[in-house]
Amino acid sequence: MPGKLLIAAGMLATVSLAGTALGKRRWKEGTSMLRERIEAARLPVVPGTVDLDALDALPALVQRYFRAVLQQGMPMVASVRMQHRGMFNMGGQAASWKPFRSDQLVVTRRPGFDWDARIMMMPGLPVHVHDAYAAGEGVLHAALLGLVSLADMRGGAGIAQGELMRFLAEAAWYPTALLPGQGVRWEAVDASEARATLTDGSVSVALQFRFNAEGLIDTVRAEARGRTVGKRIVPTPWQGRFWNYQRRSGMLVPLEGEVAWLTAEGALPYWRGSITDIKYQAAG
Repeated sequence: MPGKLLIAAGMLATVSLAGTALGKRRWKEGTSMLRERIEAARLPVVPGTVDLDALDALPALVQRYFRAVLQQGMPMVASVRMQHRGMFNMGGQAASWKPFRSDQLVVTRRPGFDWDARIMMMPGLPVHVHDAYAAGEGVLHAALLGLVSLADMRGGAGIAQGELMRFLAEAAWYPTALLPGQGVRWEAVDASEARATLTDGSVSVALQFRFNAEGLIDTVRAEARGRTVGKRIVPTPWQGRFWNYQRRSGMLVPLEGEVAWLTAEGALPYWRGSITDIKYQAAG
């Protein structure tokens, strides 16, 4: 009997390894296809350099932010590659935090990104996730081992709007994309907040940015962003927080953050992470 159990265990391990290898291969192929769509939608970034003298029409607190994080004449950001690590809450209100690692591609014009993550449910059992915005389409795809689909939502309307909101909120990591020449419209709300609006094709989003005492982005808030509840998308207030600003390629960007849904029961954080590597491609 022990011998048979060992054989069975060995066969199960072999099947598991084969499934993991197949899942990685298929997921990699899907990632390549998704990112090719994002790259194919690229547009020239114009102007190619930062002009801080052209900010006079912006609210004072927004001008202060750009002068703090950018430098006159520096190149505009065309694309970014980032790696993150952190914890992801898979349990909603009944918090169940799992470690994740991710690789993210961002193209600033036309707006597009792909967050390619591995969330470790338990040792040897990853959930692969694509959270993306590609050529005006939102994508949320999660699959156990990269094979067994747990969620697969794609299209325009609500999901595209939610993903473009993420692009706009995360522009604290690629701040030249927030300049008015890149299609962002700014209006003051009060002494510490301003509203930014971005339109891409038929998709338009607006977020409230709060700036801290140093003039840096502290929080970004949406009055309603699509939250996946079962098979439905439920509009829910949403917030991102940033901190630990450091210089990267001449820009002052945050290296740590947290994202939460703001539910009737209170804040529900679901992402806490840090950037472990960030590389920029300049325009031109």
